[in-house]
Amino acid sequence: MAYTLAEKILGAHADRTVKAGDVVVARVDFAMVHDARAANALKQLEKLGAKSLPNASRTAFVLDHYSPPPNPEAANTHIAMRRFADERGAVLYDIGDGICHQVLPEGGHLTCGDLVVGTDTHSTTYGAFNAFGTGVEGTDVSAVMMTGKLWFRVPETIRIELKGRLQPGVWAKDVTLTMLGRLGAEGANYRALEYCGEAVAAMDIDDRMTLSNHAAELGAKAAILEADEKTCAWLKAHGAREPRSVKADADAVYAQRIEIDAAALVPQVARNHRIDDVIGVPEVAGQKIDIALIGTCTNGRLDDMRQAAAILKGKRIAKGVRMIVTPASRQIYLAALREGLIEALTAAGASVEAAGCGTCVNITGHLIPGDDQVIISSANRNFKGRLGNPRSEIWIASSATVAASALTGRITDAREVAGGLWRAAA
Repeated sequence: MAYTLAEKILGAHADRTVKAGDVVVARVDFAMVHDARAANALKQLEKLGAKSLPNASRTAFVLDHYSPPPNPEAANTHIAMRRFADERGAVLYDIGDGICHQVLPEGGHLTCGDLVVGTDTHSTTYGAFNAFGTGVEGTDVSAVMMTGKLWFRVPETIRIELKGRLQPGVWAKDVTLTMLGRLGAEGANYRALEYCGEAVAAMDIDDRMTLSNHAAELGAKAAILEADEKTCAWLKAHGAREPRSVKADADAVYAQRIEIDAAALVPQVARNHRIDDVIGVPEVAGQKIDIALIGTCTNGRLDDMRQAAAILKGKRIAKGVRMIVTPASRQIYLAALREGLIEALTAAGASVEAAGCGTCVNITGHLIPGDDQVIISSANRNFKGRLGNPRSEIWIASSATVAASALTGRITDAREVAGGLWRAAA
């Protein structure tokens, strides 16, 4: 038989051959629980009376959602997480260290061929490193810490081939928005995605992480890319274990095969409080905006800062526009400082927040829009009221589109402004 990436990785961790639809108990290589789900995980461990947690050392506790804590309850959860990590030997990422999906690969906690779970739907991000990454609940992580295993239903897979290369000014964000417009939100529910093709091979790791991360909005169980020299070099540079690269069989059975002409794609935006109401930027150019946000686990990486700085360096954002930048991790923030990106963005009028999720989900209250204000954001979701005011409007786009729009005060095609054609090295 022939197998997909998802079937191969889950089969290897269940010690048997598997196919889509099978239910397996599989070994988990690494687990993550963030502060919005930690209370449940800790409560479950107490309920079970767990004396021994042999896999706690392969679990990261990440303080990223309530960062900094907006109330005593959150602060007390942080205290409990720190105490647990200290007593049980779990890995701890504290306030300001960064967003869970960024710090796990940065910290060298995963490698090619791994099975990784986390208490967040965007745990699909780890698929950028040829791993099966997926979201679970805090109680599931409790089971992983106790037994090192978890049950899974092997998902069917959709293979998406990006033919040709993305043009300058078009990014992985535009690919994922294109897929959302095509399949709809939850259109790949409980399926794995395999992205492949020339455009994927040409992408920098930052863009590949966006590709896998944003699959969560499609409802995907995982979004896995095959490994190449870029993957292995990145993992080695971050201290990961020796890669166990996995490749799909040429005659593997897929639920669906999709081909996209990557060279024909244009910048995209999602509007109207629906992540799958997607339209090309040129068709809505000129829409007034009030707030611009660059950051989150989807697009808060170094290349996102570079996209924005290439457009905004030496300029000022439009009068009346508020711009916030949130790096995905402390490492990214420091790298952006060294490259002069933070200086360029700050001089242009942006405010830079500490690394974390608080702005994305409005936990910290640092970005609450007024009535009828329009936000253009590189985040992953634009639900009504997502930023704390249901009377505001959120548009989702690439960091390049966000920066170009902040510059002009209106939704703008980054390809039409100086610096908008910046491209990460292939």
